[in-house]
Amino acid sequence: MNIWDRYVHEYPDDIRNRSTGDVAADSYHQWRQDVKAAAQMRLQTYRFSINWVRILPSGFTNEINKAGAQYYSDLIDALLAEGIEPIVTLFHWDLPVKIQDLGGWTNPLIVKWFGDYARVVYTLYSSRVRTWLTMNEPVAVCDYYYNSERFPPRVKESMYAPYLCNKYIMLAHANAYRIFEREFKPSCPGRISLANNVLWIEPFSPNDTELAELGRQYQTGRYSHPIFSKQGGWPPLVEKFMLELSLKQGFAESRLPPFTAEEIEFMKGTADFYGINFYTTSLIRPSKPKEEPGLWFITGSPELNAMLEPPPNAYYGALSILPVTPESMRKQFKWLTQQYGDIEILVTENGYSTFGHQLDDYDRADFIKEHLEQVLLSIKVDNINVTGYLVWSLIDNFEWLDGYRAKFGLYEVDFDHPNRTRTPRFSANYYACVIAERSLDVPDSCHNKIHSVHRIRRTEQNGGNSTNRGLLLNILALICSYLLMK
Repeated sequence: MNIWDRYVHEYPDDIRNRSTGDVAADSYHQWRQDVKAAAQMRLQTYRFSINWVRILPSGFTNEINKAGAQYYSDLIDALLAEGIEPIVTLFHWDLPVKIQDLGGWTNPLIVKWFGDYARVVYTLYSSRVRTWLTMNEPVAVCDYYYNSERFPPRVKESMYAPYLCNKYIMLAHANAYRIFEREFKPSCPGRISLANNVLWIEPFSPNDTELAELGRQYQTGRYSHPIFSKQGGWPPLVEKFMLELSLKQGFAESRLPPFTAEEIEFMKGTADFYGINFYTTSLIRPSKPKEEPGLWFITGSPELNAMLEPPPNAYYGALSILPVTPESMRKQFKWLTQQYGDIEILVTENGYSTFGHQLDDYDRADFIKEHLEQVLLSIKVDNINVTGYLVWSLIDNFEWLDGYRAKFGLYEVDFDHPNRTRTPRFSANYYACVIAERSLDVPDSCHNKIHSVHRIRRTEQNGGNSTNRGLLLNILALICSYLLMK
């Protein structure tokens, strides 16, 4: 059992419509549908996550679930048979209950436990998997979960827990990287990173420029600087701020736990590319008297004494907490390269939410096009090394506290049908056209052609048009979609 399995049943009212993830999209049984959909869209990569307890039921290596291990093996083999590269995430929030009950990400022993788990997974699949992500959105795990009682593990302790978690999750990532580098890479070449949930932050007014940079370092730098910077360790701006704040609050030392010199060297360089989950943008300003900042990175930060506001030019999908400004993605890329040099960037998530039964999701197709335009500008104008773009998500899924209300899928899932039937939305057709045409300028005839693709076998297709038209998408070497496997 993982912490979400326990949470949705112990606190059902916290989840919209008292939904659970017990079955979700049922990819455990319907994975062939997902592979078929990916193949019909001609995706070249497919990202999924491994449920820790599906491999190690106790969370530890004393027992391996052979059925769970075989499930992922079959999925990987099926993807490879279709010419689709699997991108595998080791941890997407589903921590084993037994490990959480021992302190979870605030216990330093988790660095070893996560390494043990990673070693088992590498042993099973490293001969067939070339791209790995250790963690998905560690900032959500540490900063969100430990500052709220509405998420597992329901431990609201904002003084120390987020920062202990931050330290040990970075060390656990580095340990998983070093294990692969030392024990597997010599015979099974592969690449590893983590997927950081960045938030592009801009000043609310010209007076808030320094606060905006502190916000960027607090959100993104704490989960990037130890790995990608030349000097390693915490971002100096955050380190200085946290020391001053802690002393002001009466603590004898910083609440941000230090790294040893050995730990700093251990973490430096433990990524082969930068994985970025990009959704939204905020303006930051100081809090006003009696104004409650709320929860970082949604409404503000009590630590920074700051509020987050949506940009006035933003538009929205179904979720009001995710204001959309596509041009901010390009700004985020520039900031990352200014901070960490000429790094390779892979967009590991980018997606748009809708409500209800909506197959004609033209707004999602527009969202994808607008963000791909920013990727192209980053490559061609800014000379930034963006090598891939992944849509969240291939199919609708269990969206945590929102249950099944918010829909992110290119494919609609009928959660009332026992087989969880998948149906392509307009955005799936558009995205398939982009891949087939290798252009954002997709002709109407392509939409008609792609609609028919879902009714024929892939081997019967006439092949994609290889002529490059309009804006050539160099990034399509890695274009893909991401499904959180349940």
